[in-house]
Amino acid sequence: MSDEKSLLNLVIEDNVGILKLNNPPVNVLNRAILTQLSSLLDEIKDNSEIKVIVLTGEGSAFAAGADIKSMPALKAAEGEQMALYGQEVFNKLENLEKVSICAINGVALGGGLELAMSCDIRIISEKAKVGQPEINLGIIPGYGGTQRLTRLVGKPKAKEIVLTGDNLSGQEAYDLGIATKITSPDELMSTALELAKKIASKGQVAVRAAKKAIDEGFEQNLNEALKTEAKYFGLVCDSEDKNEGVIAFMEKRKPNFQDK
Repeated sequence: MSDEKSLLNLVIEDNVGILKLNNPPVNVLNRAILTQLSSLLDEIKDNSEIKVIVLTGEGSAFAAGADIKSMPALKAAEGEQMALYGQEVFNKLENLEKVSICAINGVALGGGLELAMSCDIRIISEKAKVGQPEINLGIIPGYGGTQRLTRLVGKPKAKEIVLTGDNLSGQEAYDLGIATKITSPDELMSTALELAKKIASKGQVAVRAAKKAIDEGFEQNLNEALKTEAKYFGLVCDSEDKNEGVIAFMEKRKPNFQDK
């Protein structure tokens, strides 16, 4: 999206799509930016050049949450529809076959944290702050915060975070497992891109299968999850990449994956 009204910027570098929220000053997630994000995810899905996404924010914020100015007029029906639309867009990101990495460069509050949690992996700046402060406005998270946060940190801690509305530092978010890496602000994007390019260099048939096995198995009991893993293991055994990877290993050379 390159027109002047775009609220997102996409640049492709070494098979990595760098997607930046661009709604100054704090990248508020209004309806317009959610709609553009949904459309851009459809484009990314069909773009074979992009293998991994790095999502971050322009400026000093990742995303400061949903559009509070639109909320005074909301009644029950409108509020539910607003939440369902945000969930639909974030589910599209989470369910994308391609791996997504969120580089949390600044505040990620409310909808901002909910968006970050929809990514597969999160890397956070030491200077960032995250939280679900909706309770301070007399509302609750509506874009998946009560559910994804609980799955990341457990019920008691999720209740503490949501019910107090308190912010967490980058270090606290890392310690709780909300983020898998913590860096200085200057090293955030280089760390995210290094990880993204490493994943992009792998055979994407296996990457997609591994992501599906983890995501689907997480919602199943162990016996069902093991069967899910076996199913995807079988599927990758039919791939050209499997043959190339195994032969390259035996020949002690770097594999040349074709994502087939």
